[in-house]
Amino acid sequence: MSSREVVALSVGGVRFVTRASTLRRFPESRLARMLSEDDEEFQLVDGEFFVDRDGALFAYILDFLRTLQVSLPADFSDVERLRREAEFYQLQPLAELLGQEHLLKPRPEILELRFFLRETQAFFRIFGSCSSTVERLAEQITVFTAQRWSSPFPSQQPLIPLPSERPSHHDLIFQCGTERAAGDQLVARYVSIKPDTRKLINGVNVLGLLVDTFLKDGFRLVSTRTVSSEEKVECYSFERLQRP
Repeated sequence: MSSREVVALSVGGVRFVTRASTLRRFPESRLARMLSEDDEEFQLVDGEFFVDRDGALFAYILDFLRTLQVSLPADFSDVERLRREAEFYQLQPLAELLGQEHLLKPRPEILELRFFLRETQAFFRIFGSCSSTVERLAEQITVFTAQRWSSPFPSQQPLIPLPSERPSHHDLIFQCGTERAAGDQLVARYVSIKPDTRKLINGVNVLGLLVDTFLKDGFRLVSTRTVSSEEKVECYSFERLQRP
C-alpha cells in the first residue's frame, strides 16, 4: 500500500490512521472533501490532518465508515453528542440513524450468574451484556488458593491469589471450596469480593455475597431457573436500565 492511500488524523489529540478510501465512503461528507479541498476546520500539520473535535467519539465515526453499522456499547450515554459530531462531519446517514427514537430509550443491561455445587466445590460463571461491568467485577473478585494437610497435623500454606479466568470480554469464571490433591493434601480456594474483606470458602456464602453485590450496584433479580436438574446448575438473571 502506498503512502498516498494511508491518511493520519489527529482528532482532539487522539491519533487515527486509516485508508483514504474509508474517508471517501460518503463523497459528500466533510471527511471525503478534506482530502481534496481546503477546509479551515482541518489543518495539515507535518503530514497529518488535525481537527479540534472529540477524539473518543471520532472512533465511532470511523467505525461506521469502515463497517456501515452503528455499534455502541450497552452503557453508551453520548448518543446526542455523537449525532452532533456526525452532523459536523456531514455524515447524514449516520446522523439519521442516531436520531432514531429507539436509540435514545433506556435499555436493560443483562447480568447472568450460573452456580453449580458439587460436593465440597462450587463453580461460578458470570456473563454480562456490558463488558465494562464484567471487567469491574473481575477487579472486585479475587480467588485465593492454598494447600492444606488433612492429617495428622492440620496446617495450611499461605494464600496465593489466582489470575482471573476470562474466556471472553463478557465472561468471568471462578470456583471455591476444596478438592483432594496428592497424598493427604487438600487444595482450598477462597473468594474475596471487594469492598468486603472476608475470604469465603463456602459456595453458598459466596453466592449470597455475589447477589448482594449485584443488588447494591443497581441490578434487580428478574428470574431464577434450574438449567440442569441432573447437575443442579442454577441460573440467576439480573438487569438494570442503562442509558443508550
